[in-house]
Parts: sequence; structure tokens; C-alpha cells
Amino acid sequence: MPVLCKTGCGKNAVLKRPKTGDVLCKDCFFWAFETEIHYTIIKGNLFKSGDAVAVAASGGKDSTVLAHVLKTLNERYDYGLNLMLLSIDEGITGYRDDSLETVKRNRDDYEMSLKILSYKDLYGWTMDEIVEQIGRKNNCTFCGVFRRQALDRGAAMLNVKCIATGHNADDIAETVLMNILRGDIARLKRCTAISTGSEGTIPRVKPLKYTYEKEIVMYAHYKKLVYFSTECIFAPNAYRGHARALLKDLEKIRPSCIMDIIYSGETMAVKEDVSLPSQRTCSRCKFVSSQEVCKACVLLEGLNKGLPKLGIGKSSKAKRMLDEYHAKQQMSIDELNKEFQANNCIAKGKTCRSGGCKSNGLISNDCQGNKNKNEHLNEKANEMLTVYLLPDDECIVNGISPTDNDQENFEEIACEGSCGGGSISIAF
Repeated sequence: MPVLCKTGCGKNAVLKRPKTGDVLCKDCFFWAFETEIHYTIIKGNLFKSGDAVAVAASGGKDSTVLAHVLKTLNERYDYGLNLMLLSIDEGITGYRDDSLETVKRNRDDYEMSLKILSYKDLYGWTMDEIVEQIGRKNNCTFCGVFRRQALDRGAAMLNVKCIATGHNADDIAETVLMNILRGDIARLKRCTAISTGSEGTIPRVKPLKYTYEKEIVMYAHYKKLVYFSTECIFAPNAYRGHARALLKDLEKIRPSCIMDIIYSGETMAVKEDVSLPSQRTCSRCKFVSSQEVCKACVLLEGLNKGLPKLGIGKSSKAKRMLDEYHAKQQMSIDELNKEFQANNCIAKGKTCRSGGCKSNGLISNDCQGNKNKNEHLNEKANEMLTVYLLPDDECIVNGISPTDNDQENFEEIACEGSCGGGSISIAF
């Protein structure tokens, strides 16, 4: 015997809501689903009429449903929003390149403009290249940090008032669990906020904050929305996966545990004497950060210096790695300077202590002016001349460049060889 919809509309029920346990028909489920999101938007005062809003679109179920619902509610309740899609291309072959095709289809279906930014353009690295350096462990740290900042950069380019993200109730509950397990009080206080962002930065809002992931899937299924369902190929190694597995086990026992965890995070108190980091602006990239130099800049510096694990772990570890790196760099610089000094031929009218030149004030047979200058320099010195753009068709001696007219004056000067005068000092 068919079960009737709980609302009394007379239609047969087709689903049981995971969030409330109500049995509903498709139309009543759509109405309940969309109305709850509308209530979340109004209660949280997320938008103002006339706002330009960027929807963070990945092509997955959450962002696709978010874009569809925001378009529907914007027309139904006359929000007066200018909606557009913002996508980030992390450079993950076989995953993001395929999902972006779905985003482009959403752009056409929902009649929204689309802006795509890539890690390669912003940072000079793709995630595939980063994983080659860092390995499969901790790669999600790079992706998460770079993606958050990339969204800020994209929003600034689009000149929007806020960024709407597809974070659902399951995502937020997982984040609460992760921060509890890590003892991260500062993030624990922020992760449950429906709107985040300090003064002067573009805020992010979460219209799906109280929406279950299972209901998002059901909504997309019955609405026949097009979305990309393949999981990121690097995701199985993420720490979040363990929190997700724990949450799913708890949900089997108590379906309301997702909302319970969110409410616990919202109401958790922090002692007044506990100092929490405040959000400020990165001194390098000028984007939001809780430190003087943001995590994105630290990670990027590590990649560019061949220290991919620089930003992983405590700041004291990063400082130690940088000190060791700079010490090695200085040793290399000193060795180059010493070698160049030993081979640099500069004439000052003195006897070369290396024995390569005569002391009679004339250039020896081993140093025949500018024509034979490079012959008595070793290979590395020649390379340095090229790299540092020193002219190799002229032998500049004490600021004098010999030409055909002053060759006689030039030959009156004795070369100093490796005595050290006029050596080049190189620093990075």
C-alpha cells in the first residue's frame, strides 16, 4: 500500500527526509528544501538587494544545487541579486578538467556569467606538479590554502559583495570534529559561522549550512540537475576523510547528530583568558591572514625554493628549514665569489701573486687584453659572465674599456690575476 505525503496534499510519498524523518512527495520535498534555505538566508541576513554575488562553482552536487536554488529563490522572492559563477582550476588531470565542463553547462543552463582562475596562472604551479614535489601526504593542505585565496582573488576581480559557497551541514559538522580532534580552538569558533570575513575583506556565506548532504543529492536527483560526481583523486589521503567516516557512523545511530554537532560548535564557549589569533592582512600578498605572512605565501615560497614541506607543521620548523636553506645558499655564493676572484684578471700595474703576469707594468703573454680575456678564465667564470650580463667582448679594467684608439694605454696596465682586486661579489 503506497504511503501518502505527510503534508496532506494527497500525493504518494517518494522519499523520507533524512533530516526530519518526514515522508514527502517530490513537490512537497522541493518546497520544504527550498523554503529552509530561504529561511537560512533571511535569518542570517546574507544578501542585500542589488548585491553582486559570486557562487563558488566546482561542478559538484553542492555548488550545482546552490546555484540552482539561489537562482530559483532570487526570482521567487525578488532578492535583486546579480549572480555569477566563479570556478578554480587546480590543475588536477582527470578530475578538475572534466568537472569544469559541467560548470560550463551550468553557466548555460542558469544563464550566469562564468570566471575561471587557475593555480598555474595565479601561483605558477598546478596541483599535479605540487603532488610530484610533496607526495600524496599533506597535498590537501596546499590545495585548500591556495583554493581559499584563489576565491578571494577571483571575487576581487569580479568586484562582488560576497562569495556563496556550497558548504553543507555535513561539511560543517566534519570541520567541527576535525578542530576538536586537533584542539584548534580558533578555527572551531569560526567554522560554524554562517558568514566569515574580517573588515575590508570579501565575506563568504553558506546558504546550505543547515542542509544535509543526503537531501542535496536527493534534490539534484529528482530535479535532474547535471553535476560531476567523481571524487578528487587525492581526497582519499585527506585527514577530513577520517572525520567523515566517524560522522557517518554516528549518523547511522543518531540521524540528528549532524545538527547536534553544529549547534555544539555554535554554543561552545572559550575562556576569556585564552588568546585567539585575529584576522589581518598578509604583508606580502595583501589578502586575509591570521599571521604576518599568510599560509599561501609560505607554501608558495617553499615550492619555489625546493622546500615543498616548508609550510607543513609548526612555524618553528619552517624557520629552521629557511635558516638551513639560506646558510647553504651563502656557502654557494662564497664559493662562487672565491673562484671568480681566483680567476679574475684585473690590471693594476702590480705583480700577480698567482705568478701569471709580469711585474714590469705590461700585460703578460697569458693576458692579451680584451681579445684573450676569456681564455684564462675557467668555465664557471665564463658562465658567470654570461649569467650576470657582463660584456664579454670588452675587458673593462678599473672602469676603462679598451678600444682601438686607447689600446696602447690599456697595454701599459699590468694584470693582477687572482690577487683579488676588482672581484665580483654576488648575492641573492
